Amino acid sequence: MWSAGGRWPYLLLALMLLAAVPAMAAGTTDGLSVEERIAPIGRVQVEGGPEVAPSFGEAVRAEPEPPLAAPQPQRKDYPDIGISSRAVVWVVAQMHLFFGALVLAVPLFVLVIELTGVLTRDERYDDMAHEFMKISLVGFSITAIIGGTLALALFMLYPDFMAYMMRVFRVQWLWYALLFFVESFFLYTYYYGWNALRYGNRKWVHLTLGLLLNGAGMTIMVLANSWATFMMAPSGVSETGAVTGTVWEAMKGPLWNPINLHRFIANIGFGGAVVGAYAAFKFLSTRDPKLRAHYDWMGYTSNFIAILAFLPLPFAGYWLMAEIYAYSQQMGITAMGGILAWLFIVQAVLIGTILLAGNFYLWSGMSRTEGSVRYQWLVKYIAAILVICFLTWMTPHTLILSAKEIATLGGSHHRILGPLGIMPAKNIAVNLMLVVTFLSFQIYRRSDKVATVSWAPVGNAFMVAIYIVAMANIVFAGVYYGYFTNTVYKVGSSVLQVASTLVVIVSGLTIDGFMYKGAKKLPSHWGRVSNRSQYALFALPIAFTWLMGLMGYVRSSVKTYWHVYTIMKDNSPDNFIPTIGYAGNMITLVTVLFVLFVLFMFWIANLSGTRQPRPAATGVEGGAT
Repeated sequence: MWSAGGRWPYLLLALMLLAAVPAMAAGTTDGLSVEERIAPIGRVQVEGGPEVAPSFGEAVRAEPEPPLAAPQPQRKDYPDIGISSRAVVWVVAQMHLFFGALVLAVPLFVLVIELTGVLTRDERYDDMAHEFMKISLVGFSITAIIGGTLALALFMLYPDFMAYMMRVFRVQWLWYALLFFVESFFLYTYYYGWNALRYGNRKWVHLTLGLLLNGAGMTIMVLANSWATFMMAPSGVSETGAVTGTVWEAMKGPLWNPINLHRFIANIGFGGAVVGAYAAFKFLSTRDPKLRAHYDWMGYTSNFIAILAFLPLPFAGYWLMAEIYAYSQQMGITAMGGILAWLFIVQAVLIGTILLAGNFYLWSGMSRTEGSVRYQWLVKYIAAILVICFLTWMTPHTLILSAKEIATLGGSHHRILGPLGIMPAKNIAVNLMLVVTFLSFQIYRRSDKVATVSWAPVGNAFMVAIYIVAMANIVFAGVYYGYFTNTVYKVGSSVLQVASTLVVIVSGLTIDGFMYKGAKKLPSHWGRVSNRSQYALFALPIAFTWLMGLMGYVRSSVKTYWHVYTIMKDNSPDNFIPTIGYAGNMITLVTVLFVLFVLFMFWIANLSGTRQPRPAATGVEGGAT
């Protein structure tokens, strides 16, 4: 044993030997001395002198690898499952979009309805909002199931495309998944905590939960929108698809905000139409006068939401198409002037159906109030304008004719109806339809009130003048600038028409808001409407659903044969724009599927409020039964 005092010299010697080993090894590597190995550090090139070549051991910095370009999969890289991969993804994605729009929209106006109940201290609003949320709760589960199916289909059928999208949006996918858990938490606490947080300060806690629920839902929507707009107008990447920017730069492409606004408004209108169908379903399935009155009021509120959201929707769509043209004229021409142009005739039919059904419901609802007699004479004129504009809007420019028919007609354009097929006539038609639809809405809102302010005659005269001037301006701008000037002024005239329509809507809401404040209320008889009016509420969601499917097909098809426009080509067997007939069949299929699922939702929501009566006792007491 070494003593404590005698061990430290040996330990010190061992440490010195260990420290010397690396130096000895370095000094003898490959026969190079230390001076030779460190020489490159001291060798520098003198200005004007010969270039100093690097010697052995000199560190040369490697060039950074270039960013990875977007993959270009070939036909063999797409899995073959025996049926069209595009058809599978089309159906599942469209169904997910329908239900996603529903469950995002319903909490938005439910929160407003609940707040209205708090401010007016009318518990009927609270009960109605709670019942609407019941539909959203069932729809949320269906949305999650279909969303999982969509993710599985995309990763299985388009692996290279999904790998590229994962590379572009990186951590955003994790936030997207996390937001689903956040939304689920707020959804279930908002719904199941309704009665526990119904009065006093607790009610404000409940409203806060609803606000947070809508915040999570809106964030999910804008994140998902960024994927669709990136595919149409990629940003944050190079010409080869290499990721050069941040996730935020990839998100905020030129079409992101137009899509966000368009889908936000469309979702509210769509959600209002679906819950209106639920109210009609409940109205027709009961004979109880109190329940019929309740569901009649729910149907009116739903139609009010759907139509009010639908009125500004064409303007949001106009902004979106303007941005598409600004980004790529070829993409815009494909949508409006190429193979897809005929679909806008179908769009006119569907929008006309929505406006006619909405107006018919408002006219039928005027029978609830005694004061509606004052305005019923206007209905026939509104109907005439709607029908004429509807026929104008759906008139095609170029007819699909045989050679014999072209010879008989004298060309592919009808000499009288041909001018109605171009955009100036259609801009006149759609703006006039929106103006008179707002007029129907306005006279319906006035039918149960009598203004008591002294300036009511002046206010009415001013409102009439606004209608006359706006409608005259819409017609003049469309005819003069559309048919007698060049194309630049044709496009500019649509701005004047849109402004005229918006002036009518904003002025009408403002004037009526002040003129009917504290007005005398006339009695309303809820439940006293015909069954025919409820069928109009069924027509609205069907037309809305078909329209959303149609425009989704247009938005996706403008990319033609690209997964990501001009960056990642689609080389799958389905890399072509499907025919209009095929697209019509697919859109009809998803519409029918969605309607069936909605009926299932109505049944589940109705089942939750059904209680089986206790069976009567049989047999003698204490005996066998």
